[in-house]
Order: sequence, then structure tokens, then C-alpha cells
Amino acid sequence: MNGSRIAAVGHYQPAKVLTNEDLAGLVDTNDEWIRSRVGIRTRHIAGPDEPVDELAAHAAAKALAAAGLAASDIDLVLVATSTAVDRSPNMAARVAHRIGIPSAATMDLNVVCAGFTHALATADHAVRAGGSTRALVIGADKMSAVTDWTDRTTCVLVGDGAGAAVVEACPPVEQGIAGIGPVLWGSVPEMGHAVRIEGTPSVFAQEGQSVYRWATTQLPRIARQACERAGLAPEDLAAVVLHQANLRIIEPLAEKIGAVNAVVARDVVESGNTSAASIPLAFSKLVERAEITTGDPVLLFGFGGNLSYAGQVVRCP
Repeated sequence: MNGSRIAAVGHYQPAKVLTNEDLAGLVDTNDEWIRSRVGIRTRHIAGPDEPVDELAAHAAAKALAAAGLAASDIDLVLVATSTAVDRSPNMAARVAHRIGIPSAATMDLNVVCAGFTHALATADHAVRAGGSTRALVIGADKMSAVTDWTDRTTCVLVGDGAGAAVVEACPPVEQGIAGIGPVLWGSVPEMGHAVRIEGTPSVFAQEGQSVYRWATTQLPRIARQACERAGLAPEDLAAVVLHQANLRIIEPLAEKIGAVNAVVARDVVESGNTSAASIPLAFSKLVERAEITTGDPVLLFGFGGNLSYAGQVVRCP
């Protein structure tokens, strides 16, 4: 069997920035209230003419350019999203068309906030089994399109964006250099009601306290197990990139994992909760700013919608 590695990453956010002060003009809130509860200062919001597949295509094109690859080099496109408006063509097919990928397999995955890490594991499995040589894995969501902008408990949280990774085959001996570790994934189906995007039109809703308790009490043990599967102790990690849901979840969760030497991604402060986009977006920014370097071990850990979770240790491209 092959090994697999991340060859390059890329990200994209819409130009429009919505500040806490802007939100104070829409609902009964203020900057202090938002920052003290979720840690968010700004978020990027896509316009009505910027669909999910456009966000995804921009991030994908940047990842391809960083990898030095042509669109024709890709044979599998996976898009993690929960905010696609249309059922068919799926977002992956539309991304392939936008950037000129000629004949790849194209699939969408809807695991909401844990979507990217599920998609990354799926690409890893496909490459290891020989079903793919190079895969494009994208997390993209337009949460602003499913948000009730009169509900201050949810509208202060969300942002739009996309992040992407190119996954390629490598000899098994090289996996320790820039590889993708075994995934640890699962869900708590009986608590699926805690995070929802339901109805017609679809609207995002959540039970914030339930999610907070579950994330801060149950997930540290699971995240440590993901490290164990990669053969690493948490203190060996160079960075931790958790789903960017809420700074009050990210900081205690990172501390409880025990990653005492790691850079902790805090992109939620400037981007808000971008659902499936949040992990690749934050990861790509760490790489772009050279806060981590090639070969560094990084824990990617998604959690949230469906109360699903998935995490793996990867090596920085």
C-alpha cells in the first residue's frame, strides 16, 4: 500500500468583513459581549453572487499552485460542506469544472464542522488503497446563508470561507516526513439535535451549553487517542488546529489535550465559525505565516455538527 501526505494547502475568504460593531447595528449586542463569550472580533461574509463552489474553487486553485501542480494532475475531488444549495451537480463537480479538472471522481461530504477531517481521512484511505494518486480535499461553507440574522446567539458566530489541501501518494517510508496519520473518528447520534441546519429555508441553530460541555469534557481524551494512533505524545505536537467554533472551547480543549509546546490556531478571532472550512483555513494561515515548518507534526481535530468528530496528526507540507 502507498502512504499519503499533504503536498500543499491554500485558503480563501470573501472580501467583505463584518465587525462586532457592525453586528451591534443589527441585533442587541456589542463588542464586549461577543468577545467575552466567543472570542470573535470579525468574520468574512460572502455576497449573494458568491456560492459555496466559488469559495472552494479559489482555495483549491491556491493549493494547486502551492503544490506546483496542474488541474489535470488531480484524480479525486472531495468537498466537505453543509451549505450547498443544490443537490446536483455537487460542489466537487462544480469545483472541478471551475478549475479545469478533466475526469476526476467528485464527491461531497456533509459532516458539518468535522467535514474536512473526515474528507482528509477519506482521501488518505483512497490514496493508500491505490484508488487515487492525487486528491484535492476542500472544506467550504457559506454559513451566512443559513443564519438567522435576528438571532444574536448564532449570528455573532458565523463566517464564510474555504480551505484546501492537495493529498498525494508517497512511499510508506516517507510518511514520517510529511504523512497523514491514522484517523480517529466517531459521533454521538443521540445528541445530533445539539447542532442543526434544518428546515426550508435551512437555518442554523444550536444548543450552545450542550456543545460546550461535550467538547470540553469528552473531546480531550479522544484527541489524545488520535495522537497515540500517530505514535506521538501530545507534547510532541508543533501545532494544534481544532475546529474554530469558539475561543472558550478551543483554549481549554487545547490545554486539556496536553499539547504544551504547540502553537494553537486561534483563527476564530478574525474569521468566526466557518464550519467545514475552519480547520483548513486556520491550518493554511499557519503555514503561510511560517508559524510551522515542513515536517512539523500537527493535530487536526474537527468536531461539532451531528456531534461528530474526526482527528489525525499530519505533517506540515
